[in-house]
Amino acid sequence: MDYIIRRIKQEEYPLLRDFLYEAIFIPEGVEPPPRTILDQPELQIYIDGFGSSVHDRAFVAESGGRVVGAVWVRIMNDYGHVDNETPSFAISLYKDFRGYGIGTQMMRTMLDELKNAGYSQASLAVQKANYAVKMYKKTGFRVVDENEEEYIMVCVFDK
Repeated sequence: MDYIIRRIKQEEYPLLRDFLYEAIFIPEGVEPPPRTILDQPELQIYIDGFGSSVHDRAFVAESGGRVVGAVWVRIMNDYGHVDNETPSFAISLYKDFRGYGIGTQMMRTMLDELKNAGYSQASLAVQKANYAVKMYKKTGFRVVDENEEEYIMVCVFDK
């Protein structure tokens, strides 16, 4: 599969809403929630005002001239929040583009970006049943906390 990973353009920020919806883990046999779920405050923090903070960073995957995936971080009090210096991840790909290594490459691109920018770590929250747990572990994340449904994972950068 041909694709490139590049920085998101400001005019593409509205796409993050679509990718946030795609990032919602839906277990097998469960009906997807309505798109209006994105209006809930606990999800709005991922996209509301994106680009207004120096900590907001995003990359997209593009294939055939179309944006097919996004990875973005910001320091926010989300499900994966560990402290006020650690950016939290959001990542998703359209279903037809999963399984080709694009997500792993987007993760690595963002992790390199954060490390080079001087951050010491990054965090995320993921449903325990989500197949992406394996990818997160492969890219250097480890479980630091958990609740009934989710893992809180952190990737610490080598100095």
